[in-house]
Amino acid sequence: MTIDQLLKDKTKKAKEKTETISNWLIIGSISAVELLAFAEKSKDPEKANCIEAIEYATKQNPTIADESVFDFATKMLTEITPRIKWESAKVIGNIAYLYPKKLKKTISNLLVNSEYNSTVVRWASAYALGEILKMETLHNKILIPTIEALLKIEENNGVRKKYLEALKKSKK
Repeated sequence: MTIDQLLKDKTKKAKEKTETISNWLIIGSISAVELLAFAEKSKDPEKANCIEAIEYATKQNPTIADESVFDFATKMLTEITPRIKWESAKVIGNIAYLYPKKLKKTISNLLVNSEYNSTVVRWASAYALGEILKMETLHNKILIPTIEALLKIEENNGVRKKYLEALKKSKK
């Protein structure tokens, strides 16, 4: 079965499709590059499913994501569709430590999304920024005061908690 066939299969629920693609990535039935090529040509719902599958897979095995996955996720942070933004941020959170020299644009895109009107987008951005903060790179000089400023304006406790956890771990 191909990615396209799976995503068009009306007998399977969305979560099952995502888990199947994720498993294909983990066992090597498809490559991340192959999935990205498919996602780039897809409409937003399918693209989001593909990114979510990458997120599931990279949570279990971050090293399946090569640099093209990181670059794709960084680019997808600027998409209009909220689900694409939040799934991409979660991918970044899972793999950022693999690409410490490529964080500048990623951080910039995440900071834009940290003020987005969707709570889920802000939460995912907080997760990714928190993971980057824990890496203790030179970016922390700017990230720490920026995150402290975001904490002052963030009203959602879940988002605030992500920032607070990251700040706590980065100051140890």
